[in-house]
Amino acid sequence: MKNAFKPGPTRTRIQARVLRAALLRASRTAAALPVCALLLWLAGCAGIPADHDVLPQQDMARAQHAASIKLARDGWPQAQWWTGYDDPQLNRLIAQALKDGPTLQAAATRIGSARAVLKLDSSEQGLNVDLNAATNRQRYSANGLFPPPIGGAYYTETTLQVAANYDFDWWGKHRASIGAALGEVNARRAEYAQAEQTLAAAVAQSYFTLQGGWARLANVQNMLAIQRELVADKAKRIAHGVESIDAERMAEADLGNLKQQAALLETQIAREREALRALLGADAQALTDFSPRPLPVPPSALPASLGIELLARRPDLQAARWRVEASLDRIEAAQAAFYPDINLAGSFGSDVLSLDQLFNAPSRTLFIGPTLSLPLFDSGRLKASLGVARTKHNEMIADYNQSVFNAVRDVAQEGAGLQGLQHQIDEQAATAAAIDAVLRSAQARFKQGLADRSALLTAELATNKQQDAGLQLKSQLLLTDVALNKALGGGYQAQASQPGTALGR
Repeated sequence: MKNAFKPGPTRTRIQARVLRAALLRASRTAAALPVCALLLWLAGCAGIPADHDVLPQQDMARAQHAASIKLARDGWPQAQWWTGYDDPQLNRLIAQALKDGPTLQAAATRIGSARAVLKLDSSEQGLNVDLNAATNRQRYSANGLFPPPIGGAYYTETTLQVAANYDFDWWGKHRASIGAALGEVNARRAEYAQAEQTLAAAVAQSYFTLQGGWARLANVQNMLAIQRELVADKAKRIAHGVESIDAERMAEADLGNLKQQAALLETQIAREREALRALLGADAQALTDFSPRPLPVPPSALPASLGIELLARRPDLQAARWRVEASLDRIEAAQAAFYPDINLAGSFGSDVLSLDQLFNAPSRTLFIGPTLSLPLFDSGRLKASLGVARTKHNEMIADYNQSVFNAVRDVAQEGAGLQGLQHQIDEQAATAAAIDAVLRSAQARFKQGLADRSALLTAELATNKQQDAGLQLKSQLLLTDVALNKALGGGYQAQASQPGTALGR
């Protein structure tokens, strides 16, 4: 991959640019030769300190998850990955969140702020024209510089002037500032895409948490009905003297535990419902038609290779990349400040002591000429500014490198989590099959009069407990699948108009 974090233009490159610019202007007029010679001397004297502390970048080509992490399917998420769950209710909720969700408003305002800065930087270059008008009344001293009749009298002076200034941007300072501002706009756009993906994932996880809670609550309510029958059966057996009072007390304790579990699930459902409402930015009536649905089978998939493609598919990595690009432009702008600022200024207008002469030809004024500004002694301000820009550049590289590690970690963790959950589900399915076999045996023995009702109810409870364990694992699998989709970028693709996939120029 191309090294993205080389220092900005070296001293030799900038001197060459100075030479080309000076010779081009000198070829147009012989009068410019002294200026050209001066520029060459100044370019040779400009001393930009070398950058010896450039932080190396993390190579995206080496970004891989462990080879041992494999899922049944291979691939990247689609742009609307949530439609793969085949749940119209979920699709509607995510569409509403992306349209009205309050969490996206902050991201949108940041894009607007970055665009405003870009417009401001763009307005600093090129031609600027101003209309200036001034009038003042002044008494001149009779004993001052001007003798009578001027001295000792009052005069009103009026000036009307059109002034123009053209910034040639010889060293690309404004161009670099515009590039930095544009990079920040692109970073904010990527952050908005990241906010969209985060919001969609949060809505999906909240939705599946609710659905899982409802499914578990329905199962616990079935267990409560069975446990009540078991308590009643124990009471009958005690009445007939074939069961001890302790058995009934244990059955009642189990009934109390189930009631507590049902109350806890109801509380969790109520809290999650409000969390989902907040994500949607909706009022109290927004989820009135929200209904339980069976938990779907997640279409989990993990790409066999990450590499450079992960950069294009993770909006947070793209935001970090654009900020590195912007920091390079800020370094160029700081370097350009070491060199002379040469602009062309001019004005024309009228300057009179009597308003009736304002537009007379003899009252006109005219000025045109170049302006030169060269920093000589600034107490190290320019070097300090360049040092700040280079330090910020290293900060952006460090943020980018950390984002790469975070992205690979997220993918690996969620992929490993899905793989582990699938193994747990397989084991739980085998356990549930064994419990089902026990239930069928108990039902057969009960019909033949070889087992009492207590044994049948106990077997039914065991089956429901396995169903609860299966529902918990399925809910965790769905939540992890959503997290994996988010970790893989959620179907995001870097815009084709963005220049390149590498971080360098």
